[in-house]
Amino acid sequence: MATKEKDILEPSLDVLGIAPYKQSKTDKYMDSKMRQHFTNILMALRQRLLEGGDKIVTHMKEDAINYPDPNDRASQEEGFRLELRTRDRERKLLKKIEESLELIREKNYGYCEVCGVDVGLRRLEARPTATLCIDCKTLDEIKERQQKQEEEY
Repeated sequence: MATKEKDILEPSLDVLGIAPYKQSKTDKYMDSKMRQHFTNILMALRQRLLEGGDKIVTHMKEDAINYPDPNDRASQEEGFRLELRTRDRERKLLKKIEESLELIREKNYGYCEVCGVDVGLRRLEARPTATLCIDCKTLDEIKERQQKQEEEY
């Protein structure tokens, strides 16, 4: 049974070829060893995104056919639109990756930008560009939902 290729914007560590960090009791949070682990994750993710972006551009150039049938042409344009949307999401993620790498260089990576507590090892492995702890992120999402509801009324 073939394994399904994971979404490039939501890769797991096994897709990137990186083992989860094994923290010992003597390891301090975000010591040099842990920062190096996250640098490796971010660099692998960045490389994967850059390679994927080149494939999209090549695909769009090669598959640009002027179909005589309007339905075929619309299908092709919709496919291109979806690819461009994905590429835009990748571009935004690349920017977040660069910001995260800068935070690692400044030794500020892994701490919530709102309250300053540890974001958490497993949360960062799941989402290496996370800048909020789970509590602050939850509050942020609740506020966002409330704003959307208020805008609808």
